[in-house]
Amino acid sequence: MGTSGQAKNFITRTQAVRKLQISLPDFRRLCIYKGIYPREPRNKRKASKTSTPSTTFYYTKDIQYLLHEPILNKFRDHKALAKKIARSLGRGEVGDAARLEKTAKTRITLDHIIKQRYPTFVDALRDLDDALSLLFLFVNLPSTSTVPPKTIALCQRLCLEFEHYLITTHSLRKSFISIKGIYYQATIQGQDILWLVPHKFVQRVTGDVDFRIMGTFVEFYTTLLGFVNYRLYTSIGLVYPPRFNVKSDERGGELSAITLDGINVTRTADATHVTSGDIVQNETQGNDDVNPDFQKQADQILESLKPAEETQFADQFMEDGTATDAIDKFDVQGEGADVLDQPRISDAETGQLFAPYSFFLSRETPRQPLEFLLRSFGCKRISWDEVLGDGAFTNDEYDPSITHQVVDRPPIAQPDSATEPDQNQENEVSRSTGRGRMLGRVYIQPQWVWDCVNQGKLLRPDQYAPGATLPPHLSPWVKPTKAAYDPTLSLAEQEEENEAEQAVLDEEEQEELDQLAAATADGEVQVEPEDDIDDHGMDIAGGDSEASSVVDEFGGFASDDAEAPADANEDEEAGDTHSQHQKELEAEAAGLPFTETAANGTANGSWAGNARSKGDELRKRAAKKRKEEEEELERRKMMMSKKKRKLFEKMAYSNQQKDDEAAKLRSKRRKLEKGKG
Repeated sequence: MGTSGQAKNFITRTQAVRKLQISLPDFRRLCIYKGIYPREPRNKRKASKTSTPSTTFYYTKDIQYLLHEPILNKFRDHKALAKKIARSLGRGEVGDAARLEKTAKTRITLDHIIKQRYPTFVDALRDLDDALSLLFLFVNLPSTSTVPPKTIALCQRLCLEFEHYLITTHSLRKSFISIKGIYYQATIQGQDILWLVPHKFVQRVTGDVDFRIMGTFVEFYTTLLGFVNYRLYTSIGLVYPPRFNVKSDERGGELSAITLDGINVTRTADATHVTSGDIVQNETQGNDDVNPDFQKQADQILESLKPAEETQFADQFMEDGTATDAIDKFDVQGEGADVLDQPRISDAETGQLFAPYSFFLSRETPRQPLEFLLRSFGCKRISWDEVLGDGAFTNDEYDPSITHQVVDRPPIAQPDSATEPDQNQENEVSRSTGRGRMLGRVYIQPQWVWDCVNQGKLLRPDQYAPGATLPPHLSPWVKPTKAAYDPTLSLAEQEEENEAEQAVLDEEEQEELDQLAAATADGEVQVEPEDDIDDHGMDIAGGDSEASSVVDEFGGFASDDAEAPADANEDEEAGDTHSQHQKELEAEAAGLPFTETAANGTANGSWAGNARSKGDELRKRAAKKRKEEEEELERRKMMMSKKKRKLFEKMAYSNQQKDDEAAKLRSKRRKLEKGKG
């Protein structure tokens, strides 16, 4: 056709629809299935081959690739069937229309598309983030005409099957609670998968969301997750799909509604099985055929290897002979040196973090995420109240085997020890209120579970006690950078030189000024009026009252000239005494101590002269140091080229913004700590 360049490489959406001979909704579905997205050409005018640039473009090769898709024939058959049904309804043949809809309806399968888009299993795992986030979102949506209940049930079952695999293999690594929802990260065959699960709130379906497009994605992602679950289950020797108990699911069992079976286990009525991540193990057969001589030789070999193993791990013992589980860490040898990744506890140890304990979840805590986290890290005995659903280890809150109880309520005031009630009466009160304390049980808030999971160890439970101020819940994927604010460190480790002293002095000065302003506003501090000055800055002579006062003060001529200096000294001393008394009143009204140094200061709150002089000295020292650094920096910038100088200024500007933000956060934390103290 004589076209080349962008006009040949790109095609508009209208041209693509005409070329494929399908409707626009079917074209959108086909593009979502095949993973074809709009492209942005460099020059829209040249790509559109018209004076008016189009808005949506696709690669010509992609549209040419769609011409050979088998789903196109399914779309055309569906369109022909719709015409037949409409024709039958127009003739009044309702029975024929219903028969056509039941028998001749075409079903679209996406199995071949999954195999085309993901040639290897690792490719499917890499694209699993968006799939899990969307499916978990649809699990929490209410059923409407646009979101049918069958779709929600399918999404829920696939998500529960995926969670059971993570529980069985202990593949979950980290989790974080945010405003959007709860983030989870799992590692499967070396691939990190991160997805978001929304909170269990009532979702409102709005009309500005096109659920037809989202439903197309859900249809594709359910097929993808089904393939992934099948591969994951068969790789660890489990039967897929697992058994699903509908009655337990209706009672809110969720994870406990699914039972996992081994591949060689026959599904008989007397076959034992366990739920919540445990696998039905097939008893080994043929143990009687083992030769006892061979077994004896194998035992001797194992006994001979024991000393070698002990010497291999002898370095794990300290000099005093006691063992230590501490892991070596790489220390930073200098400022600005590379920070190496610290060794972590093995996944096998982390996966059994909560194995020795038994948990009880109170009614006010989120049961679903807590159960998933605890089971993923080895806990087998999780209990909760029967109103939360089916599948609990026990519904008795006062079971003595429970070691930890997760609560999210403020603590209850304990009764006085002087009036000790009867033991039976106390038990009855505890059972009736449901909020009594059990001796020997650890009470923690839900954040303790998340922080233990992220740090890979059991943290101190007293910091997470009911009613306690919790530590900051930080994202495990954000690592602190240099000169940035780190909430996990103390202020002394992050503050700059003389920053704390300067902040204290500034705060004291501000408090003094505020107190003085408040005292002046209340009228407790009397400010001596200055000389009368007119609008033009000229002194105005006193009136008759001033003249009369002068006349009253004049006592005539002295008989002896020696008395004049003595009277003057007495007047000066009286004036000093009056001034000192006035300043003492001002200091007393402001609630501040009065010293001789303050008396010799200025009249506007000068009793803080020592503190201000110290603050001025610190400011002068910091300003001098800052000035020297700026001069040295300017000398270095003079040796740079113009391009490097601009790049350096941009970097300095961004670093200064980060420093200001860190200083602001440190100041806010300093005020909070002072308020607590």
